[in-house]
Amino acid sequence: MAMLSAVSNMKQEDKQDGTNGSAETHTGEEAIEEDKQREKAQPSNVLEKGIIYFITRGRVGTHDPNSPQDLQRSYFVLRPLSAGAKITDGAVQDMKNARLFALPKKVWPKSGRDRFMAFVEKTGASVSELKTDLMEGSTYSTKTTGTNQTPNAVVIGEGVYSITRTGGGQGTTHLAYMLTIPTELGEVQTDVGISDKGSFVLSLKNPESSGPANAQLPQGPDWPKEYTEEFSGRSWMPPEPKHLDYANAQILLIGEDFENSNNLEANPKDQKDEQKETPEEELIKLEEEDEERIKNMKGDATVFTDLGLSQKEYGLMTTW
Repeated sequence: MAMLSAVSNMKQEDKQDGTNGSAETHTGEEAIEEDKQREKAQPSNVLEKGIIYFITRGRVGTHDPNSPQDLQRSYFVLRPLSAGAKITDGAVQDMKNARLFALPKKVWPKSGRDRFMAFVEKTGASVSELKTDLMEGSTYSTKTTGTNQTPNAVVIGEGVYSITRTGGGQGTTHLAYMLTIPTELGEVQTDVGISDKGSFVLSLKNPESSGPANAQLPQGPDWPKEYTEEFSGRSWMPPEPKHLDYANAQILLIGEDFENSNNLEANPKDQKDEQKETPEEELIKLEEEDEERIKNMKGDATVFTDLGLSQKEYGLMTTW
């Protein structure tokens, strides 16, 4: 009911601003620009930064979910940016480098006790591919149940993220994010484990190691041989972005306290370099730039412009 209400409200806003719900109506400017000084200031322990989306889909036949139990599956999308990238006004241009992660658990880890598996479903994806392969629902028929309909996926959040490495030796890999849409969190975000600021420890599964049947994929990632050799016989290791550029790579998301984690602290070797920022400073800068962009565009509806979606067909879900 609430999701339908959200879509209805967006239609009303479309009529008021004359956009007719089209995702193509924007300034024509591209949001991502290159800055050489920004590139020089990139912390050495930031492995990647970019835009993140949180998305979910209701169960077959469930167009109006009332709780996480009514969800079929959740997803998140990473759209990497270059080290020198900064966010300005306009739509995020399609660099055809998006990664789509499926989260069978349907919710994100809320604490260190939560350890949920996710896997890379698609890499090198364009915005149009995300729309076709992820967002659009489908109708199909079976002999036993007749016609069934898979509902459209819905966006529940957009933000900025960084993948960082901490510690010596193999170290620890973290995925930290700051949410920019919705501007006010709803019960949906709270229930599924999305916050204004969040962080997960990432652990990469060795596709050659055994595990529970429900955590195994029929086929592993098509990695170069040296990627598998990096495990040195271990079942898990901290990933680098290169490992995530292959479908069927599996990662464990482990919840952690954003405020008390060391995930955004400076690398000690950067501290003597006055040009270098800390990972936290870079992430905050991205967040502030994205918030300004959203304010200058269409508010929370900016996410539909970024993903090439029509507001008439897709909703930003904040309440059940």
